[in-house]
Amino acid sequence: MNKPAAAFCRLKQKPANLPGLFAVFKAALGREWRMQVRRRGDLVNPLVFFALVVVLFPLGISPTEDILAPVAPGVLWVAALLATLMSLDALFRPDLLDGSLEQQLVTGYPLAPLALAKLGVHWLLSSLPLILLSPFLGIMLYLPWEAQGVMMLALLLGSLALSLVGAIGAALTAGVGKSGVLMTLLVLPFYIPVLIFGTGAMQAAISGGSAMAHLSLLGALAALAITLAPWAIAAGLKIAVSGE
Repeated sequence: MNKPAAAFCRLKQKPANLPGLFAVFKAALGREWRMQVRRRGDLVNPLVFFALVVVLFPLGISPTEDILAPVAPGVLWVAALLATLMSLDALFRPDLLDGSLEQQLVTGYPLAPLALAKLGVHWLLSSLPLILLSPFLGIMLYLPWEAQGVMMLALLLGSLALSLVGAIGAALTAGVGKSGVLMTLLVLPFYIPVLIFGTGAMQAAISGGSAMAHLSLLGALAALAITLAPWAIAAGLKIAVSGE
């Protein structure tokens, strides 16, 4: 092998002192945790929005149980869906503006695990509090106690799918200013199955039936999103960086 070719091969080889992917994943988790905690407003606003929608809904129609109880699953799920969209609007834009995404591309590590780390922290700090708050709001809508556990489990599975699918839209529109409406138009059609199965699970629990079929479908959607969405997010981020 001639000297130029040998030098090129050495450049293509991974340096021995470069940290492994797992170490980089752990570092990304720590970094994202610190960054998300600093931006408390971005985490609190969707939670406040979720609570306000549910609290104001009885004032807009009627506070009676006969009217609120049948529509409680739909109200809770629509509010959770919109709150998730609100939290994902500027998920990747700060990293694009400060050059972090370009640096991650330069390192040569795959973007998919790094995006998954970011989404994991985001879900813990935004969607998990929403799930924990939902039983108290369900009481306001006269949601039966036997449906509370199903609601929390359905929101747990559904919020994973909503966050991952929504993050694809956030990645594709990261380089677009005021992209909230565009992102909503991109991801809203894919949110409809989650909305249908989530409300169906709660309605089945309220009527005394089995919600296992709906929960299984939500779990399948969440598993599919966890498997495929990080790679789609990585592709969207590369497009956003190249088009900046």
